[in-house]
Amino acid sequence: MDLYSFTLDSLEAAGVIGGYVAISIIGVTLLTLLFKDKIKSAAQVGPKWAQPVIGALLGVIPGCGGTIIVATLYKNKQLSFGALFAAFIVTLGEGSFVLLGASDEADVAGNLTALAIVNAVGFVTGTVLGYVVDALRIRVQLGSYDERSSNDALMEPNHPLARGFIKGVGFYTILVLAVFLAPGSIMALWGGGIDSIADLTVWVAIALTLLCMVYYLVFSLVLHKQCCIASTENMRSALLDAVADLAMVVFYVFIGLFIVNFIIDVVVGPEQFDAWMASSALQVVLLAALIGVTPGCGGMIAVAAAFVTIPNFPMAALIAAAIATSGDGIFPLIAQNKKDALLISVAGFATALVVGYAALALGI
Repeated sequence: MDLYSFTLDSLEAAGVIGGYVAISIIGVTLLTLLFKDKIKSAAQVGPKWAQPVIGALLGVIPGCGGTIIVATLYKNKQLSFGALFAAFIVTLGEGSFVLLGASDEADVAGNLTALAIVNAVGFVTGTVLGYVVDALRIRVQLGSYDERSSNDALMEPNHPLARGFIKGVGFYTILVLAVFLAPGSIMALWGGGIDSIADLTVWVAIALTLLCMVYYLVFSLVLHKQCCIASTENMRSALLDAVADLAMVVFYVFIGLFIVNFIIDVVVGPEQFDAWMASSALQVVLLAALIGVTPGCGGMIAVAAAFVTIPNFPMAALIAAAIATSGDGIFPLIAQNKKDALLISVAGFATALVVGYAALALGI
């Protein structure tokens, strides 16, 4: 095993995904800022009867931006637990980008069909169960949270170098790298790319991952701040929070990809993994759900890649993994309320098995 090349490949992959995540998170952040007055004045987002539908609609957004916003609104008691549950049932995390064609191994038309089927099944399942959860009044008691935005928190007179990095060079550099990657990320969804800067894009993706990891570690370990604050005070404070969320997601995407790829490529071996994924459909559904329920997006990305590369990979297994996964949106939820995060993970896994085997029985 060439550890250097293996690490570089994982850094690049995380950075490429970071390009899509940046579009998702920053886009949702700007929309939140645009409608900030309505959001702040509302006791809840949308009518009570539509809460699970709203959660499912936010969950279907590619990447983790939607679930991060849902976790924030739930923390602020503006969305119900049913909406939260629906969002996490529907989301595919960063696995959605593989099915969108953001991979050299992916066939765009085939992936879009699979994405539509998985999202449709997840949306119906998540919405129905969201209504059931709300009808049963299932909601774990929320803890206490720091309601200040990260921009306010960073005004505290401690660790001036760390605060300068978070609010200055680190913040602006991440934005510049994300903007550089954005055109190529968008073009990749249609199978295109910018050949003239292909080599540079690889190193920009690696740089984005490394910088995001440093940014997140400084933000959380040195300044002891939480991500997923979702400030709507002004453009700068909103973008500061968006960059903090982006850094957290890229950090965990890299960790997840590194661990999953290490297990598949080194511990298990690609041939053995492919054999498992091509074995009995009953076993594959269970394996896919187990892989999908692991925290982060690494597991879902691996299952989505298996779907597009292994002949006759069952759609039911992809559906099971998609329902079981919570993506990187689970990490801010863990920071906010571990009981809710555990409940969603366990219930999501059980739901994934039921729906996955039902899909297999129906021949989906």
